[in-house]
Parts: sequence; C-alpha cells; structure tokens
Amino acid sequence: MNFQGLIAHLKPHRTVPNTPWRASNRWDLSLGRVGILFSGLLLFGFGDALVVQSNLGNAPWTIFAEGVSKKTSLSLGFSTLVISAAVMLLWIPLKEVPGFGTFANAILIAFGIQFGVDHFPLQQNFYAGVASALLGVALVGFGTSLYITCALGPGPRDGAMTGLHRVTGVRIGRVRLGIEITVAAIGVALGGRFGLGTAIFALGVGQSIAIFLGVIARLTSK
Repeated sequence: MNFQGLIAHLKPHRTVPNTPWRASNRWDLSLGRVGILFSGLLLFGFGDALVVQSNLGNAPWTIFAEGVSKKTSLSLGFSTLVISAAVMLLWIPLKEVPGFGTFANAILIAFGIQFGVDHFPLQQNFYAGVASALLGVALVGFGTSLYITCALGPGPRDGAMTGLHRVTGVRIGRVRLGIEITVAAIGVALGGRFGLGTAIFALGVGQSIAIFLGVIARLTSK
C-alpha cells in the first residue's frame, strides 16, 4: 500500500458501520461478538491508562475517578467502577435500558485502567509523556470502534448522555461537552490531574474513533 492509499484507508467515518458482528439486540450474544466487545473495552481501558501514565493530565472522567481515589481508599480502577455504577442510577429517571455491553463496559474498562496504571511505566520525560498520551488516545479510539460496532448497549456515560439529550432536547454535542466539563471540574477540585494530556485526549479522541470506524468499515465491506 502506497502513502496515498494509506491516507485513504485512514479517512474518518461519520457513522457507525454495520459490521458482520453487529448484534440484533442488546443481549444477542455469541462467542465471537463477546470476544470483540471484551477486546475493545480492554483496549479502551489500556488506552485511558496510558494517558494517566503520560503524567501530563488525565481524560475528564479519569480526572474525576482520580479525585475520588485520592479522597477515599479506593484504587483508580475501582473508583472508575463505582462512578460507572452511580452514573447508571441516572438511567432510571431517564428510562434508559442497559444491555450486556453496558455492564461489560463498566467492569472491563475499570479493570483495564487499573491493570494499565499498575503495569505501564509512569513517564518522567515530557516527550515520552506526549507519546504515551497519543498512543493512549489511539487505543481508546480503536477500542471504542470495536465495542460500539457490537451494538450490545452503550456504556454508562454514553447512555446518560443520550438520555439527557432525549429528555432535554439539548444538542448531544453540547450535552457531552457539559458533562465532560462538569466531571473534570469536580475531579480537579478533588485532586485529579488536569493538563496537556487532558487536552490531547479531548481534542484527539473523537477523531481517533472516527478513523478506526473508517478502517473497520472499509475492512468489513470487502
């Protein structure tokens, strides 16, 4: 593949492609589909952990989780799980319906983050930190593209976002931005780290997801 072909292959995709492993409902389980789901969620967790280990600042929700961790005896991973469970309580008044992927999301991303911060090196060099954050954003994008194409239910945070959008009528992008700013601000107040890594994640994760959705769309269309 030449350079132009590579660039074309990495063209972002605007929608979620209809993949061969897409479920017909949120509890339509198969070994292959669950394997893809689990792989995507773990990659997401590992990517988030790489942003943490960049030592340059965390993703907004992980700022919140780190703040909770610092104010309690909970690990970062378990704080993430507790926050996911708390967010799911918002689903009740919003009348959102969870799926298998919703529960898997809460558990496996938390596990992936904790595994990553326990085993990935904490960067002490600025450039190594930037590289770690960029790699983390790429893994989060790849992981997200895998698990959302399984169609087994949104993650706790995504379900809250779509539910608030449906109930309030506010544009989904604005709802997402408002949520991210709020949790990041609370996290910083609790002692979570905000910095360049946060900006890299915020500015890069959407594009990363779109690029990998494009890769998956082109690979599965052949």
